[in-house]
Amino acid sequence: MDWPTIFSIANLFALLAWVALIFGPRREIVFTVLREGVVGLLSLFYAALLIYLMVFAPAPGGAGPDFSTIEGVRTIFATDAGLTLGWVHYLAFDLFVGLWVARNADAISLSRIVQAPILLATFLFGPMGLCIYLIVRRIHGMPKTA
Repeated sequence: MDWPTIFSIANLFALLAWVALIFGPRREIVFTVLREGVVGLLSLFYAALLIYLMVFAPAPGGAGPDFSTIEGVRTIFATDAGLTLGWVHYLAFDLFVGLWVARNADAISLSRIVQAPILLATFLFGPMGLCIYLIVRRIHGMPKTA
């Protein structure tokens, strides 16, 4: 497989979704398309890629990926296929978290200007962006249902 091309396509797909999330309208249809469309497709692609790597293209020696040891994970990520697998995992989960942040921030009336750098941090740095949002949310004040 052409892993660099697959990696780039997944990256572009997620990037376009992030642009829509940060700059686009906050309508239910947008959230649905991003969540069930983009996150759903990235998740499906991740699952298909994982099955492919475990069943149809196992590592030399016949064993599938070993996620139970640091050496096993290092071996997985040392390949273009494993790196693409891991990156698609990050893309799907970070976008899902970004969707939650955006929806929750809208619910507490947090300005989109404040949201934008938080969402950008979530896109680029995953958990760090989420941590920033949780701190900002606590300072800004949360509704009792959030």
